[in-house]
Amino acid sequence: MSADQAEHGSQVGEREARQVAEEAREAGWERPSFGKQLFLGEFRLDLIHPHPRPGEESRRRGEEFCARLREFCEASVDGALIEREDRIPDEVVRGLAALGAFGMKIAPEYGGLGLSYLYYIRALVIVGSVSPALSALLSAHQSIGVPQPVTMFGSEEQKRHYLPRCARGEISAFLLTEPDVGSDPARLTTTATPSADGSEYVLDGVKLWTTNGVVADLLVVMARVPKGDGHRGGITAFVVEGTAAGITVERRNAFMGLRGLENGVTRFHEVRIPASSRIGAEGQGLKIALTTLNTGRLSLPAGCTATGKLALKIAREWSRERVQWGRPVGEHEAVAKKISFIAATAYALEAMAELSAQLADDKRNDIRIEAALAKLYCSEMASKIADELVQIRGGRGYETAASLAARGERGVPAEQLLRDMRINRIFEGSSEIMRLFIAREAVDAHLTAAGELIDAQLPPARRARAAARAGGFYARWLPTLVTGEGQRPGAYGEFGPLAAHLRYVERASRKLARVTFYGMARWQGRLERKQGFLGRIVDIGAELFAMSAVCVRAQRDATEASGTERGKVARELAGLFCSQARLRAEELFDQLWSNTDAVDSALARRVLAGRYSWLEDGIIDPSIPGPWIASAEPGPSDAKDVHRHIE
Repeated sequence: MSADQAEHGSQVGEREARQVAEEAREAGWERPSFGKQLFLGEFRLDLIHPHPRPGEESRRRGEEFCARLREFCEASVDGALIEREDRIPDEVVRGLAALGAFGMKIAPEYGGLGLSYLYYIRALVIVGSVSPALSALLSAHQSIGVPQPVTMFGSEEQKRHYLPRCARGEISAFLLTEPDVGSDPARLTTTATPSADGSEYVLDGVKLWTTNGVVADLLVVMARVPKGDGHRGGITAFVVEGTAAGITVERRNAFMGLRGLENGVTRFHEVRIPASSRIGAEGQGLKIALTTLNTGRLSLPAGCTATGKLALKIAREWSRERVQWGRPVGEHEAVAKKISFIAATAYALEAMAELSAQLADDKRNDIRIEAALAKLYCSEMASKIADELVQIRGGRGYETAASLAARGERGVPAEQLLRDMRINRIFEGSSEIMRLFIAREAVDAHLTAAGELIDAQLPPARRARAAARAGGFYARWLPTLVTGEGQRPGAYGEFGPLAAHLRYVERASRKLARVTFYGMARWQGRLERKQGFLGRIVDIGAELFAMSAVCVRAQRDATEASGTERGKVARELAGLFCSQARLRAEELFDQLWSNTDAVDSALARRVLAGRYSWLEDGIIDPSIPGPWIASAEPGPSDAKDVHRHIE
């Protein structure tokens, strides 16, 4: 069996890998999507404006919980201690469990708080501001751990068995990644072999980067079921008890940031699990994982929002206090531009995160594109915010908070923010993978209409029929991209000074749809390999979504909070953000056709072939010797089990 496992990953070709990913995605669009229509050149402002609002009962419960959570974090959570000792104290975990923080998203009938996504996001902002590692613990448990897939795909019996335990504070983890399996799940080698009588499965394999896995009581495990009599086979999801015989947590991993994260390597050797622990049907595991992530990704923008807010506070206070050349540094234009970027973007991150969360609460829209755009955009922009904060702080930005405090200054964790933020562009879908995922969804209408036309492997007769269908679609669609509300001077007048920005979004949306069509016409089936082009298409869409979210949020703030400081100045921040975003979008439009993508790819191939290896002369590689990818051969573990249970 181990030989079969090892062989499977190495034999997966590009076509099979793409087929596995394609079969796992949600194929239909049963509900409207603002993001989808934006990429198609239709600016459906009505889908997000008026800005969604929580119900009164939802608001009351959410505000009350967030107040209790804030009080607990201020009194009982020491972020510096977590950073210093690389561990979240058990008493903090127990305190959060007593508050109900592990059941924020679990329905009350299963012992949870039943908070809305909006207040779940706001709770994570509070926690993330004091300790990003603590936010990661809670979000990994609820957004991708046992509660989410069981709620969405589990049987009633599974919900009653697992969800109350999760709500009480039994920690859960999600295990998909393997040493040689990242964004390409077709290579997955962990197996779940069914017993002859079908009553159980035997789990074998190794999982890597198991966030929460070191302390988890319950695991969601993705494993491949072999095809056989009565078994469809394929990647399948299981809930596994963390203490089951045959499970070994072989090590706790260490990272540049998120110190305190309980992330490890977990080995399964002949672990027997009941068939009743399977979530959904055999072969449905990857679809469950991807569907779970559609809303699970909303937790990452929360952490990014916390970073934006904290960075703004530090930048404001420091830049007013620090004097150079006779003036506060914040008054020098070079620094002022950075402060402006941080302030405007922090407002945008909050607007994007909360709009996406409330769209999820409404359940009227398909938010797979919006959630992905929010994850991608917030991850990228929060990293830039953290980097700019370090630059504003200068040498003190590079110095640790502990060192600053030891020599008598305020212990500002600027460099920690930069380290902690870096992972957000990698996990739950790297930025590169997110761009491909969004691009695939963005061009779905085109592939539905013309997918067979550009598939060179299909017979000519079938492609000819596809050409007729495509002709009908484009004959109807292309004329809609010529004119729109964005060309009418008075359009969106209710938004006052922000109306011009919304008119730009509408025009740019149609332009984006046109260039996407041009790209498909030019490259046809080769478009999927034009990752630079597709990435820019997605990044333009992300800027347009961010502008839309900001304008809608500022309009709500200006009307509903008109008597507050926020209501008075929200449009200032929104207007500045939109001006900055428009410059970025226009630069991306220019780069669609003026770039070095082709020569970059050609040179990279020559680099890989060793053509320029002479350039590496004169250095000493300090890397610790070892294979690039560790062996993941199944079998018994010879390592000490470092799993620990938090009582």
